[in-house]
Amino acid sequence: MPHESVNETLYTIAASAQGGREGKVTSEDGVVDLPLGKPGSTSNPKANPETLFAAGYAACFNGALNLVASQEGLDTSGSTTTADVTFGKTDSGFGLAVALTSTIPGVDADKAQALAEKAHEFCPYSKATRGNIDVTVAGVPA
Repeated sequence: MPHESVNETLYTIAASAQGGREGKVTSEDGVVDLPLGKPGSTSNPKANPETLFAAGYAACFNGALNLVASQEGLDTSGSTTTADVTFGKTDSGFGLAVALTSTIPGVDADKAQALAEKAHEFCPYSKATRGNIDVTVAGVPA
């Protein structure tokens, strides 16, 4: 798939990280200002890159789902998308995998899956990860 360029900027934001996985991350607008911790800590859990990626992907995908559904005259504003991010070893080091599950009220299983697949084609996070990491998509009725 060829590289797709941004032709018209709609929004730009910057975030900075200091100290790696046990440092902190801040966004230039101050909305994000979090201490970071290693994944899996149960005694003092903190955000980590995987947490932030999961949150961003889930939010973006849910927005894409709502948009593609609205184009079909469907209201999916009550839907919930969960991005289950896995961090692990690969042949070349470390990598990610994502399982996206969108629970969509008011539709049957076939329509839920079809909407999730359409959202996956449209979502900017899905476009960015396509061909780079394993991503599975499931739409389920509520």
